[in-house]
Amino acid sequence: MKSHWPAGEPQVNQDQVWIEQNRRRFLHTSALGVAATAISGVGMLSSESAETAEVASESALPERPAGVEVLLPRDRVPLSFIIDDSTCLVNMGHFCNPQFAEAWPDRAEYQKPWKSWPREIPDAFVRQFGEWCADHDVKGKYSIVPNPACVGWLDRELPGWSRSELKSSLNLVRELMLPNWDIHPEMITHTRVIDLKTGRPMEKISSATMENSYPQEKKSVDELAAYLAYALRILKNCDLPCEGVTTPGGFGGKVQKELPFAVDQAVRDVYGAELPHYFKYVVSNNESTEPKLEHLRGVGTDDVRLTANVPAGTGDWFGGWQGDSLSEPDRYCNPDATNGRMVELIQRRQPAVMLCHWPGMYSNGSQEGFRSFQRVVESLAKRFGDETLWMKVSEIARYWAAKQLTEIEHVGNRLKLNAPFATEKFTVRMDGGIGPVSVQHDGDSVSLKETTTRSGLDSGTWFSNENDLVACFDLPKGTTHLVIGETP
Repeated sequence: MKSHWPAGEPQVNQDQVWIEQNRRRFLHTSALGVAATAISGVGMLSSESAETAEVASESALPERPAGVEVLLPRDRVPLSFIIDDSTCLVNMGHFCNPQFAEAWPDRAEYQKPWKSWPREIPDAFVRQFGEWCADHDVKGKYSIVPNPACVGWLDRELPGWSRSELKSSLNLVRELMLPNWDIHPEMITHTRVIDLKTGRPMEKISSATMENSYPQEKKSVDELAAYLAYALRILKNCDLPCEGVTTPGGFGGKVQKELPFAVDQAVRDVYGAELPHYFKYVVSNNESTEPKLEHLRGVGTDDVRLTANVPAGTGDWFGGWQGDSLSEPDRYCNPDATNGRMVELIQRRQPAVMLCHWPGMYSNGSQEGFRSFQRVVESLAKRFGDETLWMKVSEIARYWAAKQLTEIEHVGNRLKLNAPFATEKFTVRMDGGIGPVSVQHDGDSVSLKETTTRSGLDSGTWFSNENDLVACFDLPKGTTHLVIGETP
């Protein structure tokens, strides 16, 4: 295994996939999370508890009746777009670079003419990007760094911009981005580690006091959770909802076992979220891109809890974290979408999640990265539009929790589903079966409409052929009956 890349957000090329892979590498030993015996509530956890927590096996998941399978949502491959290093107004490529250069003076990557790069990524570009994505149904995750590169606090002041400009920028995120994008803090500054007692950056400047490589020694779950919660509270002060976090660079690399516990503790404490999730890892080669259900407990009870670990499936091949690199869009997919990493994942029918950095979309004003992204989206839609579905990261996390943890029992002409989590577009296939199809929950019965094509599946519909019947519906939490061949 090659050494861990310690800092920054380097452009990934064909020979450097290992950078992202090691920088955000999966914790393989927690493939399905911590077993239900670990803890029963949120609680306070020590580092030792995380270190010794038992790992759940597939045998701990509910068994499924023969001939019954939970499919992908709408029987389509989830697509998503993870955007790192985004925030309000501040161009992180410009402001991060000199701080990285001071911590890692020997890194040639930081010896660039950063002063010539724009200090701002304007809201006009955010609007242009957000409106185009909304028109093309693109969804994903959009970071809001709370104290971007130590420039200022988004819930107070952002020196260099007026308070009205800051408020307008936050309003734009709330009104335009929120419907289609999860908001994550990317730690507190994405550069210097903040002393939580003083609210100021650590006095010493080195790799040990930069968030991209922090911590360099073991930290307890409580210490990690406190750091995450500090960032989350700033976004809450900005009236931004949040169900997850993003780790910048190598943050948490030496506390990978503690991290899902800390995410769970912090997100539940600050936001009361039912299903915390996080983005840290990038998957390459033949590894599965399916979310990992970590810190899983309470299976078989009415209070199932977990932390969802949702990976990206690509490197950043757009404009890079500094915004000064030329994009390589064909690495995602070529113009006719016959080749590329996204094509590979779609054909494997695994979540296809693209990764980029916000400065690389803006490309220091040229918008070269954004144009490359538009081409990729349009190419994918032209070939795979009927086979894919854009989803937020939280929606993928929620669907996988329901997909893996919903108990299903075949009783006569119906399926009894006991779901610990509600989710939209829940899609289940069963051998044989003839309509009509209805869904019953809490005394209410709703008839599903038949669609004549499998690609026409959507919430509230069913499809059948000579081999199987597929139903798609919004699954509520609790007990639901899917009734086959019986008029309600």
